[in-house]
Amino acid sequence: MKKVFKGALALAMAMSLAACGGSSSSSSDTFKIGAIGPLTGSAAIYGKAVQQGAQIAIDEVNEEGKVKLEFKMEDDEADPEKAQSAYSSLKDWGMQVSLGTTTSGSGIEVSKLLNEDDTFALTPSASNTEVVFEGGDESKAYGNVFQMCFTDPNQGVASADYMKENFAGKKIAVIYNNASDYSKTIYQKFMKQAETDGLNIVAETSYADAKDDTVVDFSQQVAAAKKAGAEVVFLPIYYTPAAKILAEMKNQSYSATVFGVDGMDGILTVEGFDKSLAEGVYLLTPFAADEDDSKDFVEAYEEEYGETPNQFAADAYDAVKAIAQALAEGNATADMSNSELNELLTKQFTSMTFNGITGKSVTWKATGEVSKDPKAVVIKDGAYVAAE
Repeated sequence: MKKVFKGALALAMAMSLAACGGSSSSSSDTFKIGAIGPLTGSAAIYGKAVQQGAQIAIDEVNEEGKVKLEFKMEDDEADPEKAQSAYSSLKDWGMQVSLGTTTSGSGIEVSKLLNEDDTFALTPSASNTEVVFEGGDESKAYGNVFQMCFTDPNQGVASADYMKENFAGKKIAVIYNNASDYSKTIYQKFMKQAETDGLNIVAETSYADAKDDTVVDFSQQVAAAKKAGAEVVFLPIYYTPAAKILAEMKNQSYSATVFGVDGMDGILTVEGFDKSLAEGVYLLTPFAADEDDSKDFVEAYEEEYGETPNQFAADAYDAVKAIAQALAEGNATADMSNSELNELLTKQFTSMTFNGITGKSVTWKATGEVSKDPKAVVIKDGAYVAAE
């Protein structure tokens, strides 16, 4: 009898686990949201920020009770091939809605898979146009992949427009990574808009580094900017090389205003970096931690993780909140198929307005591109503060 009882108990447990999707604790009224990003490796600061910002939002949404969400993030080390494996893992887990990927390189590959599976995605930070447009062709929008962040071209245009308003007449130098699609796209759009805006570009130099974190010597690029008398140095690059450029500027006793884009958010956390070198650095970003609208999120984030959130965390927070709003307003149910949820969410996102900490009156085009106002922050006393 004992053997029969044990066998029946084991069978019941196995059936129970199967019904719950293995180790998942998701219930029948809970939506599964998956994300992919670098939780290890040189770009881990971005992925961890997305994971942590999203989790703060998940907890708040579940507490509010309008919809229930379960969240899982897989590590891709910012590697497109590993991102595809991470996607498969999330698919096996039962992901119904996606936060896409943290980085654009991975996003370009994962967007194809999301489109094949008819799964809705809202990426917090993958900004390359190929994430929303097949092959970068603006006539071929995937239609199911949306962005909470600005596209790279929009960053280039917005940076030039900001300099027109705030650095009119200044001599400007540009240093970009010609091996990075992210950097090249922003650079190209910036230069085109700079001509329209009448900016005084006195030097353009580049470097080739596919990984964007191994270049050691920026002496020639900095020397060129200094020789040209540039008063502003525009860096459409990531934070690791930017930190090295700032160190080289100090080495050459060269003082100029440095202006960066969202990839430079995180420069204050670079290991071994002298934070004083970043004093006065400008960043174009949708998020400023010192603004009143961000106060509750910043406090919750600092209490939970012991650090001030960056824009990647903020965009992830808003991405989850926007998805939750769309699910609630669209009367979605967790038993819907991915295709049904994709149709519902696409309809909601192209018709609703969202108010978040990275923007007010945020809307989306049918292409998946977001419409919200950019902001500029400046680093003062080792912290990001609103520039205006």
